[in-house]
Parts: sequence; C-alpha cells; structure tokens
Amino acid sequence: MRRPESSVSAAVPGAPHFPPLRLCDWLSVESDNSVRVLTGKVELGQGVLTALQQMAAEELRMPFERIRMVSAHTDVSPNEGYTAGSRSVQVAGAALRLACASAFQKLRGEAAARFSSGEVESTFEGAFFRPGVADVVRYCDLATTIDWTAAVSPANAVELREPHRWIGRSIARTDLPAKVRGAAFIHDLSFDAMLHGRVIRPPSRTAHLVSLDETALRSTPGLVTVVRDGRFIGVLADREEQAVAAAALAARCSVWHDEHGAIVDFRAVTAGVPLQEVQLDDPLTSESVLLRTQQVGMPPPWGGDEHIVSAEYSRPFIAHASIGPSCALARFGADGGLHIWSHSQGVFPLRSDIARALGMRAEDISVEHVQGSGCYGHNGADDVAFDAALMAREMPGRVVRVQWSRHDEFAWSPVGSAMRTRIEARVDAKGNVVHWELDVHSGSHMNRPGSSPDGIKLLAAAHLAKPLPLGTPIDATVEHGGGGDRNALVEYGFPSQGVAYHFHARMPLRTSSLRGLGAFANVFAIESFMDELAGVMDIDAVELRLRYLKDERARVVLRAAHTMVAAGLDQETHRGRAIGCGYARYKNIAAYCAVFIELSVETQVRLHRVWCAIDAGLVINPDGLVNQIEGGILQAASWTLKEQVTWKPGRITSTDWESYPILRFSEVPEIEVRLIDAANHPALGVGEAAQGPTAAAIANAVTRALGFRPRHLPFTRDRLVALIE
Repeated sequence: MRRPESSVSAAVPGAPHFPPLRLCDWLSVESDNSVRVLTGKVELGQGVLTALQQMAAEELRMPFERIRMVSAHTDVSPNEGYTAGSRSVQVAGAALRLACASAFQKLRGEAAARFSSGEVESTFEGAFFRPGVADVVRYCDLATTIDWTAAVSPANAVELREPHRWIGRSIARTDLPAKVRGAAFIHDLSFDAMLHGRVIRPPSRTAHLVSLDETALRSTPGLVTVVRDGRFIGVLADREEQAVAAAALAARCSVWHDEHGAIVDFRAVTAGVPLQEVQLDDPLTSESVLLRTQQVGMPPPWGGDEHIVSAEYSRPFIAHASIGPSCALARFGADGGLHIWSHSQGVFPLRSDIARALGMRAEDISVEHVQGSGCYGHNGADDVAFDAALMAREMPGRVVRVQWSRHDEFAWSPVGSAMRTRIEARVDAKGNVVHWELDVHSGSHMNRPGSSPDGIKLLAAAHLAKPLPLGTPIDATVEHGGGGDRNALVEYGFPSQGVAYHFHARMPLRTSSLRGLGAFANVFAIESFMDELAGVMDIDAVELRLRYLKDERARVVLRAAHTMVAAGLDQETHRGRAIGCGYARYKNIAAYCAVFIELSVETQVRLHRVWCAIDAGLVINPDGLVNQIEGGILQAASWTLKEQVTWKPGRITSTDWESYPILRFSEVPEIEVRLIDAANHPALGVGEAAQGPTAAAIANAVTRALGFRPRHLPFTRDRLVALIE
C-alpha cells in the first residue's frame, strides 16, 4: 500500500504552506538500531544527501554511519516539491532537523519514563541512552511504544548547542564511492530482459509527420517494435546499439512537412538592439505583459542638479549542457501500475503530469529518483521519463530504458530564457544616488511539470495524435524567489528604487528553469552598472558598494573578499592583468557572496585567479559548500565567456560541443574560497549564490583591461573585437 500524500511542514520558516507531517513521514527506527531517514530532496552532485544525513545524525545524537538516507520516491518520501532554488539545506534541512529533534525528545522521554530516572544521558557513539552506570537502552527498544503518527510540532525546537558533533564537519560525500566505481547513475541501471528505446523527434518544432516506411524499418536487426502515436515515434530493441541503428534508419525512412514559417527572431535581444526595437509580434509569440512591479520608497521630485546614468544588458538563451544526456526507465506491471526510474528534480510533480497525460490515477504511478550525470534545473529528465512511459505501455511487464542522444539533449531540452535588463539611476550633484529603476524582459523560468493546471509540461505530450496542451506559461512568484525578476530588487540602500518585470509568455524556444533563474542576468547587470556608476562618480567601485550596503553581513563578505585579493595578489605576475568584483545576496534571502577575478585579455579572455568570500550562516559541510561555490564560479564563467544557444526558426542549431562550447579544463583558474564564520545564524542556501557575482566580476575586469564596457553576454572573441571596433 502506498503512503498517503503529505508535504513539508509549514512550521519551518520559508517552507511552502502545506499541512504538517507526521514523524513517520520523516524517519523510522529499524530493528538493527539504525534510523531510516526519508527526504523528498535528491542528490544532483551538490552533496545534499550527505549534509542532510549530518543534520539528522546531529539531532538524533547518534553515529553518522547509522543513518540510512532514502531519497525522493513517491511511495515513501515526503513531498518536498523540487530540489531547486538553493532550498535543500535552508528549508528542507530545517524541517528535517525539526522532525529528528522531535523524535529524539520522544525517545528520551520514553527512556526516562521506563527507568523513572527523570533524565537519561545520550551519546553520539551509539543509538542508545544510558539511564545508569551499567544500563543501556537502544533506540530500537524504545521505538515500538512511541506513536510515530504524531505530527511534527514547532514546539519541539531544535536545540542550538555547540560544539556540534556532525554539523560543521567536512565529512566525505556518501554519493562519491559509487560514482568513482562507475555504477551510480541512472544510465548504469540494468534489468533482466530490458528493452532499449530511442525516440525520433521532428526536424523542427512545427513539423508534422507525412509518412514512415515501417516495412523498411522493421528489417533492423534486434528491433522488437515501433511505437507510433501522432508525431511521436519510438523504437524498441534488445540492445542499445540496435536501438540507435533503428532510430537512425527511422529518421531516414520518415517524411516531415513544416507548415509554419519563421518564428519571432529574439536574437535581437542578444545583439544589443534596444528593447523597444525588439519585434515580438510573431503569431507564435504574444506581446509582453507587465507581470509585476516592486517599489521601495517613493521617487523624490526631480532636482535641477541631477543627471541620469543608464545602461542595458542582455544574456542569450543558455543550455543546460549536462555531460550525460537524459535517461529514464519505466515498467508497466501486471496490475496496471507504472514504475518510473528518473533523475527528475521533482518526482511528485512529474508523477502528476504523467498521470494526467496517460489518464491514470497518480497513486498507480511510482516515480523513484536515480542520480543523473549533471542537472542544473529543468533539463530533459522529465521529458525522457514520459518517453519511457509511452514506450513501456506498449510492452507490459518489460523494463524499457530510453536514453537521449547528445543531439536530443541540446535540441529538445528546455533552455534558460534570453533576458534583457535596463537600469537607470538618478545622481545628484554631490554624487548621491537618489533613485534607481530596473526594467527586465524575460520569458518563463517555470515551465516544469506540475506548474500548470491547464497543461502538461512534457515534450512528447505535444507530439501525440491527440496533442495535450502545454498550458499557459507562468513564472515563479515573488514568494518563491521570483523568476525573471529574481534579484532584480537591489540590496543597496538607495532612497528609492523600482522594478518592472515584463513577461514574454511565448518565446521562440521552450524556456524553463536553469540554475539561478533570472538572478544570473540581473546580478550581472546590477553589479556591472555599479561599476559604471563608480566611474561616473569617480569613486572606487568597492567603496561605492560599501557606501550603500546597510546589512553588516554583506559588508563583512565584501571586505573579506577584497582583503583576500590584497593578500593573494602576485604583483610580478599581475602586470598586464585586471581585476573586477561582483557581489550579491542570492534571492536577497540566501547566502551572501562576493567574487573578485583577475584576468587578462589577449586573443581571448583568460581567467587567472578567483577570490570568493561567502556567508552561508551555519555551515553543515564546509568542503561540500566550497565545492558548490567552485562549481558555480566555473559554470558562470563558462556562461559569461562562451555559452549561447544558436537557432533558426523552429529549431536549435547548437546541438554538439563544437557549436555549443563550454569552459575547458585548460581554462580553469585558481579559485580560493573563504567561509565567513556565521554559525550563530541559520543555514542559508548556497548552490546558486556565485553565478551572478562571477559574471559581473568578469565584466568589470574586462572593462578595466580593454577600456570598453561589454554589456551583452557571452564575451566571445568576435563580440569583443566588434566592441573595440
């Protein structure tokens, strides 16, 4: 029997407002005196399962190795939505600590009642209490008499005690040994009599299938069956290479017709065309709407001695560029139930959309998370899971494995939306900013499964003979950190500021969540503009930031990173190089991050050194946190210097590593990360904190090196040459 639906407790600050959970929704004490801990969060390479295990062991006061973590599985896990937004430690971790602290108090209370001793000692050396010198009572001996269906209550506060035993230690990540041995990823799963599938996609998003020569196709060695439903074509074979060969032949045996013409040319966004000149009147694209505004303070009356500083910045469409292409497995059982193995970031929302698409009850579908090799948001994981389900439906009882090709991954995964940000500041004669305005244009950053009640957010759903509507595009709300306007409201204490978010519901490419959402482009723009303001005001760029930063934790982070540069800069090698900085507090509620970068510009931009200071509150695993920051810096550097999706009407053309280059190992700079001691504050999310500051630091350093300001990403050689000319 499957467990009832439940979701994260509203008792946790920042958690969604769902009904409270019971203790048994989070954990159980096993007969071998281990504790089975359930989480709705998934491991994406960020080390989150190790950090959550540390937090559970801390609150249960037991050995780390006696905790057994069970990751997202719709049959047993609490519904914690998506593993996204740098919320796993900050929100889910806080909820888990609360549940484990509640469980510990119940266990301790039961031990005290049994021995009538009032208080009993606990130990981190084993899962037991010591009521007396010679007495020991194990957790599993106490668990049978405790009501585990009791709700987790916020009254059971997490004890703030120091020193911690497990929190704050750089414990080796539990997910790494299997990855080193090469058996950790969903691509490695294998079952008896498993079938291998491939999907043949249309040559463009508007192409319709005219004919398919199935007679020729069925001559492929090892082919088991062809699955065809409208524009959806799948082949199933006994072996993977046979499926690949069948898919290649199917592409040659199919005839397609594209009845639509060109779609909106949004390339103007990345070519420096002013916003008002971008044409968004194509039939496939709606006009932009002013989705929302934010205002802090009231703009003062215009002063005669004021002048206006303004600039526009943009980023192109960006791909996930995961090293391993998406993969999924599915099996229909004899009872009509469907089991899916997926590397989705949200197993419950994925189950919901697949159930609606197949006309099934959600409780008849199980979705089990298995790690994939690279995930930065809404990539192809959910789509390939639906592909596998469609093909498994044709072969009940058999496990069907579907893997996308590299071309599939680049051509059909959702991409991060192109964006354009315009900033304007009023500066008085004394060099004070008296008003700040930011306008941002963007497509959706929230086209994930489960996000639309009137549509199915799965690629193949639109290709079926009876296509299912994709639904109305939306974007993340302010309460969830915003989408295109994430980090658009600045932390700087200007007397007044305003934000206007212009939402483009229809884009030429399918856009959705990519690491940081709109924060990457907005922080890049804001921090570039701060340097531009500093130049106008003839003031040091760091000093200008410190003048307007009111949050002392922000000031400490910026000063710390600045000090790192002074201490670590080699004056001999620095000749001919430039340094730039960027700062932000991710979503204005998560980690504080300041980045300084030393680079040179010759035939291309070359990064040499990176210094980063970060305040993440209570740090659970220092080594894991540093890994996250280093990875974020490198990915942001790749976005800033190289990455852009290229496309023609109806299709993406950057479908391999040549047409979509990323940062190479030979281009990786030295990175130094300093963690600010803020253990007296709650843990803050860090996974996306470094993205925007890194892009801005590169932009500001390139400006110092060249004497010209690049405002449109990426800073490729051709783009910089054009800027200079």
